[in-house]
Amino acid sequence: MTDTPPTYTSAQVRALIDRHRTVRRYRPDPLPQEHLDTLLYAAQRAPTDATAQMYSFIRLTDPAVRAQVAELTANPHLASAPESFVVCMDVHRLALLLEHSGYTPGHFPGVAVHFGVGDAVLAGQSMLLAAELLGYQGCWIGGVLTHLDQLVELLALPEGVLPFAGLTIGLPDEHPAQRPRVQRKLVLHENRYREPELHELDEALRRMAPITARGDWAQTLARYFAVGGSMEQREQVLQRVLSRQQLSAHSQPESVG
Repeated sequence: MTDTPPTYTSAQVRALIDRHRTVRRYRPDPLPQEHLDTLLYAAQRAPTDATAQMYSFIRLTDPAVRAQVAELTANPHLASAPESFVVCMDVHRLALLLEHSGYTPGHFPGVAVHFGVGDAVLAGQSMLLAAELLGYQGCWIGGVLTHLDQLVELLALPEGVLPFAGLTIGLPDEHPAQRPRVQRKLVLHENRYREPELHELDEALRRMAPITARGDWAQTLARYFAVGGSMEQREQVLQRVLSRQQLSAHSQPESVG
């Protein structure tokens, strides 16, 4: 017996990665408990900052709650997917652990969001990768921000807990084409950040055009990120909820015990 880990060829790794699709329509087949346990195992084995594991998963099993979350996020598949989660950053549990052990929790809302969201993303993506290896597909859902304040109330999230995204998983009932990506030179920088050339931006727009029905990626980006786009609307809600959850720069520390 050897401790040498199994090795895979580059082609095998690429083939596994290329199986990824964003899927919103699922077959009704439930995940076997063994598979669900494997997904959660993968999530908990994800890297974490300072050993703190600053994340929590809200597994949605109550049909009524599922329906409400689906409505708040405008994502119906949260109600119909075999498995639906709200992936949260969570420093509430960290504060409880400190107080339980006789320590006073520090006040670091910006750092909490920085590392808590990082932990949540790593755990959620580890779960999704494990799901894909088992033949499932999934979908990250940013629509949790749309009515974030109502979602926090619905899920009874205490201070220090903030939804990052929804995540649905199941056997796919649709087979969308692989989505394009911008050229690597735009996302890979050597030693220092490099501003893109105009022709590189044009190339990125050309590459990404097929992702939209109209063939205009810039228009899609503008709908979300330009002045008057949906992200400006979400920003107002997010700032309000950050303050409510004691995660804004202006929040005052409070005891959690």
